Parts: sequence; structure tokens; C-alpha cells
Amino acid sequence: MALSVIPGLGQLYNRRFIKGALFFTLFLSFFILFADFLNIGYWGLVTLGTWVGVDDSRALLIQGIVSVILTFFFILFYWMNLSDARSDANRLRDGWRITTIRSGFKEAWDKGVPYLFIGPGIFMMMFVLILPLLFMVSLAFTNYNIYNSPPRFLLDWVGFDNFKSIFSVPIWRNTLISVLSWTLVWTFVATTLQIALALFLAVIVNDKRVKFKRFIRTMLILPWAVPSFVSILVFAALFNDRFGAVNRTILSPFNVSIPWMTDPFWTKVAIIIVQVWLGFGFVFALFTGVLQSISSDWYEAAEVDGASKWQRFRQITLPHILFATAPLLIMQYTGNFNNFNLIYLFNQGGPPVRNQTAGSSDIIISWVYKLTFETLNYNMAAVISIILGLTVATVAFFQFRRTRSFKEEGKI
Repeated sequence: MALSVIPGLGQLYNRRFIKGALFFTLFLSFFILFADFLNIGYWGLVTLGTWVGVDDSRALLIQGIVSVILTFFFILFYWMNLSDARSDANRLRDGWRITTIRSGFKEAWDKGVPYLFIGPGIFMMMFVLILPLLFMVSLAFTNYNIYNSPPRFLLDWVGFDNFKSIFSVPIWRNTLISVLSWTLVWTFVATTLQIALALFLAVIVNDKRVKFKRFIRTMLILPWAVPSFVSILVFAALFNDRFGAVNRTILSPFNVSIPWMTDPFWTKVAIIIVQVWLGFGFVFALFTGVLQSISSDWYEAAEVDGASKWQRFRQITLPHILFATAPLLIMQYTGNFNNFNLIYLFNQGGPPVRNQTAGSSDIIISWVYKLTFETLNYNMAAVISIILGLTVATVAFFQFRRTRSFKEEGKI
């Protein structure tokens, strides 16, 4: 193991010549191929460039992050080299005999084939998922915004100044509180209403007295079958203040005209109505399938025992529905929490709010989109994404700890 400070020497000492040559070749190839890349990468990661107009801080930052990832793989390889040398030495001391080349390849194949198949996927995940995530996190600690954009300007590390600004600067603090509170209200109200409507309709349609069940179920699932962006654009036209059918056809006989697109309160009401329409069809399909699987004998036995309709619903129907669909219902809340399509396509997050960087109907995800692609406040968008990600991850972790899959066998 001490000899393996230089990868391959420990294997050669153990008379594992092919393995030793392979470790030493990989070790030498890494430095030959990546020495200059790592040198520039770490220099760029620390300085973010020194020559204004020539050095691109974004490219240097990405190269620095890639250098960190490559270093991680090298450390993993180095640890495998040390561990392998020590393991072989211990086995040789215990009387193990070195196998033939053919047997060695067969043993390596038997033990390493799972890693051979998942290795490319893990390697790609590092660059497709981990690299963009690390880049986003890094931007939160820089001064990257519309007034300081590379390559015309160089970025600088600003530490936690952006995190302080989001809570101390009034425009950012007020916007965060407003958007976060509406996001929570929107998620809870819209999702709960669509679930309640779906449950009500599913129970009604499942009643024995209702005829043409297939036709009714087909019609109720149509809102889910139609592409959501088409439905959203249609509803945006229907709720238009000037020419929308809601005001001109439905409400005009009552001399009522509601500013659906220009008043913050009514815009939020319209968005909730649209989401209930778009979302109840999927939940209705789930509930319908569960209701059909409940044995009618249970209802008959409960009726014989004198249970009312409400008692049968509360003690038989509702527990079965929630037990079978709880994970999917949680996904409905999660999906609406990040429902960018409806918020942006309906009214682009409007109407605007004075002294805020988000519209009155913007949720977190649409606010981050505007900061990134419209106002080019990349650093603040990254800060908000980190705060949101940590909050969601923390809640999810503690919820996961309470599930049966997390508990050890025998302690459930």
C-alpha cells in the first residue's frame, strides 16, 4: 500500500503485473492529458479571469468546475489503487495464490460487470446533472447580472452578499415574501380544489343509479387528454377583459365585468379556476379506478350494520382512495408548486406590482425564469433557486424518514 503512492507499484510488488501496468498507465495518462486543463481550470476558478474583454469568466468557471469533477474521479481512482494493493497483500499473506490471467479476467468480469454497465451513466450524470447544478450554485456567489456580464466584464466572487441582499434589500425581500406566500396559497388551494372536485365526481359517477358511465367518464377525462398549453391559451382568451367570452357572454346579462387580467385578486382567482379544470381529470381517473376495485360486499355489510352514507364514505371509500393514491396526490401538490406553464402562458405572471421584481401572479419558478431570461439577474436567480432547493430537500428528507421504506427491517 505504501508503494502504491505511485499507482501500480503496489500491484507490481504483489506480482499482479497486468493490473499494476494498467493502474500506472491510467495514472500517467491522466496527468499527460489533463495537466494543462486542470492548471487553467483551477486558476480560472479562483480568479475568474484577469484580462478584461479577453477572459470569459463563464467559460473559466465551467472549466474550473469540470476540473473539480475530474479531480474527484482521480481521487476515487487513487483510493481504489491503494485499497486494491492492500487487499491483495492481505490475501497473499493469508495464503491466497495469484490466479492465471484467464481466471483473473473471469473474476474481474463477474465482479465488475455491474459497474461496467452503470459507469457510463454515472459519468454522464456528472456532466449532465451535477455540472449545471454546480454552475448554478457558483453563480449565486458572483456579481453576474445585466450590468456585469461577461465577456465585456469579469465576474468577481462576492461571498454571501447576494444571500444577504435577498433578505435585507427591500425590493428583494418584499418580492420574496409576496411570491413565496402566493406560491404556497396557490399550491394548496388549487390542488386541494381539483382533488376535491375529482373525488366528488368520481363518487357520483360510481353510484349504481348513474347510467352511461363510460360516456360520462370519457367526457370528464377530456380536460386531461387535451394538451395543457392549448387549454391555457384558450382560457386566456376566454378571460380577456375586453373581448373574452366570460365577460361578454356569461357576465354581461348581469351587468358585471370582472378585470380578470388587470386586477391581481381576480387574476389569481382565474388561474385557480383554470388549474382546477386542467387538473381534476387526471385525479378523477385515479379515483375512478380505485372505486371500482372496492368490493360492494363491504358497503352492503356496512348498510346492514346501520351505517349512513356519510359513514360508509368516511370509513370505507375515503381510506381506500387515500391509501392507493397518496403518493400520486403528493405529486399533484409538487407539480403545482412548480407549474410554470399555467402561470406564464395565462398572463405572464402579471399584472405587474410596483417596487417588486415579480408580477402579482408569479410563483417561485416563474419569478426565477424572469430573473434569468428577462432581467438577466443570474446571481439572484441562483440564490433563490438554492434557497428553494434546500427548503424542498429538507422537507422531503424529513417526510421520507417517516415512510416505511426508510425504516429498518424489523423496526417498522
